[in-house]
Formats: sequence, structure tokens, C-alpha cells
Amino acid sequence: MRTKIISKQTKFAIAASAALFAGVQSPAQTVADNSVPQAGLNIPEQLTIFGKNDPNVRRATALVNGDIITGTDVGHRLALIVAANGGNVSDEERDRLRLQVLRNLIDETLQIQEAEANEITISPSEIDQTFNQVAQQNFKQDINAFDQYLRSRGSSTDTLKQQIKGELAWSRLLRRNIQPFINVGDEEVNAIIERLNASKGTTEYRIGEIYMSAAPEAAEQVAANMAQILDQIRKGGSFVAYARQFSEASTAVTGGDLGWVRPGQLPQSLAETAAQMQIGQVVGPVQVPGGFSILYLIDQRQILTADPRNAILSLKQLSISFPAGTTEAQATSRAAEFASATQSIKGCGAANEVASNIGASIVDNDRVRLKDLPGPLQNTIANLNIGQASQPFGSVVDGVRVLILCGRDDPQTAAAPSFDQIMSQLENERVNKRAQIYLRDLRRDAIIEYN
Repeated sequence: MRTKIISKQTKFAIAASAALFAGVQSPAQTVADNSVPQAGLNIPEQLTIFGKNDPNVRRATALVNGDIITGTDVGHRLALIVAANGGNVSDEERDRLRLQVLRNLIDETLQIQEAEANEITISPSEIDQTFNQVAQQNFKQDINAFDQYLRSRGSSTDTLKQQIKGELAWSRLLRRNIQPFINVGDEEVNAIIERLNASKGTTEYRIGEIYMSAAPEAAEQVAANMAQILDQIRKGGSFVAYARQFSEASTAVTGGDLGWVRPGQLPQSLAETAAQMQIGQVVGPVQVPGGFSILYLIDQRQILTADPRNAILSLKQLSISFPAGTTEAQATSRAAEFASATQSIKGCGAANEVASNIGASIVDNDRVRLKDLPGPLQNTIANLNIGQASQPFGSVVDGVRVLILCGRDDPQTAAAPSFDQIMSQLENERVNKRAQIYLRDLRRDAIIEYN
């Protein structure tokens, strides 16, 4: 079947497509729905659909301007998402994601084709360098074992490298064909700097975003699809993996990370939502102009104000472990003895002697940032005086520990972003808007042949 590819409402508009193939329709089925928007297409309210859509006939393979996307390509790319979510994806979710992945592969193919038409090539060494970074950052795997890891999950290094090639090619194409024509005036940057200074002490947020566009007639379905994705993330799925695969914003390459933004830089609905979120929380879908977003609050701070959580701590950790077979009662008794001994410590100078007396191991670390500690410990340690020990924490399996605060270097006043940093951010925002239009035109002109 040969068809022109239509404008993509969203990479998550899968359920709408799935509905087209969900059942075998009769050869002539009459549909009446007076509530369906016409969108300027002059579609009659009373219409007849001829023929039938059969899921056993239409397969997830395609020719994109002559380039083949195979079922294996789709399967391997889908396995990347499943792997990033620890394999915790239902069969229903796999079917939905499979169609999304096909759409992404079509876009990726169009981007690579356009880059090649503009004589842009990505060297194997560039791909390998980024591949190594992705392996370490997103999958926490030793690079030497990464290939085997992917194979064991039903994927391959080739599919990840192809995705990287598409991202690098598209980014380079935008830098050549769009970025030189983006103008940001000095006056705009200076105005932002003035607003920053005037906003000193107010809150700014570091936000991750998954953005999907949605035409008015598809808004309800897109929102429902995004709610399903949000559910997967809340169940332990990787926000970064979903953002890399499916977000339509240019920040997809960085796992959806928008960086530090002020409320005034966000659409009103996002600013209001961010103000109500807790660090680490994921919410959505939030309606924004042109579509919907899923938000992840990575961090927050006060503008141009030192963040006390950036304090650098000098700590001693004392710990005890429990032999196999230790009961809860025995562990509780031993932990109480440990707590009594450590709470009597007067300064870090006495820690080694106390550790020796009670059979505890001891570890020193002089470069611990307060905000890098687990959330429950941050407030505890922040309120300690020099030389004091925390309350014991741990479990029967992991042992019990205390932290002794030996020193603290508080952060200096936060500096404002530089002129060049602000200009770069404005340029990126405008490049992103032009890039969406560029890709829309490529989809409109493409010839897609489904098998």
C-alpha cells in the first residue's frame, strides 16, 4: 500500500491508530458523528468506509522513500525501551509501543535522508563515542558487556547506534540549515539578565519534559496515551528512556532535560504545575499550547541565591553488619548498642577509637555534597553540629550505619548565568520551533509504503 505520510499529531497517538485496526470492519460501514471537527478538510458528517483494515494484513514494516524499516528494526528498538524499564512492560503496552516505535523510525529515517541529501555524514567514531556515553549514563553497564546485555534483552548495538546516528545527523543539519538564520539580539539577553536580578530569591526549577503535539481533534486520545506512559514511569520506567524515544522536543536527545528555567519562561500551565510539585515527582499530562507535556521535577533552587544543599561535607561513616541468620530482635538489640556508643562520640577525633571498641568499620569522605545524600538523610545531616553523629539507619540485610559530621563548607552566593549562556538558550528554543516545522514538511513530502 502506498500513501502520503500525514502530519503527525503526536508520537503517542497510537491508540487512535490501534482503534483503526482493532476490529475487522464490514466492507461498507456507515459512521455518523456530528461532533468530529472538520479541520478544514470538508469531510461529510455522513460517510461510508469501504474495505476493511485487518491487523493480520498490515504489518509493522515500511519503505520510507525507498529505505526499508523491517520488523526486526522495530523489535530491536522496542526492546531498548523495555530494557530501560527493567522489562516491566505489559503485553498490551508492548503492542502500543510497537506502533509508536514505527512512527519514530519513520521520522528518524527522514532525518537521516535529509542530512545525507545535504551532504552531512556522521563518522563511526562519532557514533561510538556517543554510544559509550549512553551505555554508561542510561544503562549503567560496563561497555565491554553492553553488546551482550542488549542481545540478552532482544535488542542490538546496531539499533542504538542507528538512533544515535539519526540524532547526530539531525542536530548537525539544524546547525547548518536553521541555526545560522536564528537571530537573538543583545537587547533581549540584557532584558533577561535584568529580570533575573529583579527575581533574585524567587524559585527556579530544573525540569525534565516529554512533549507531544496534538491537534484539537486528537487531544483527548493523546492525553489518554500520555497517561498510560506516565503510569509506566511511575511503576519504575525510565523517564530518560521515554523522553529519548518519544518526546518531540529537541531536548529528547538529553533525556528531556530542560535545564534550569524560571516560571516566566514556561507556559502558564507548566509554571503552575511545577510550583506544586515535589522534587522527584512526575506529573501529567499537562495541556500546553499545541499539545501536552509530562513533567519531571529534577530539582529546584532560588535564583541568584546560594543553595544550602550545595554545602560540601566532611563525613565519617561507622557501620556494623549482621551475620547470616540474625533475627530482627537480635539486630534491634545490636543496633541499640551501636546507637548508644556512637551517640556518645565527642568529635571526629574520637570516632576511630569508638569504632575499634564496638567492632565497627569506618570510612572517611571529605567531598560529599549534601544534596547528593539520599533525601531522608539530607535534613538529618543538615541539622547536625560539627562532631555530632546521626541517628543509626539501615536494615538487617545491609547493616546499620551512622554518619559523623566532621566539617562543612557552605556554598558561596550563586552566580547568574552568563550572557553567552542566556543567548544560547534563546537560540536553542527558536531552533527547536523551526525544527518541528522542518520535520513536518519532510513528513508531508515523504512517500511511505507499508507492507
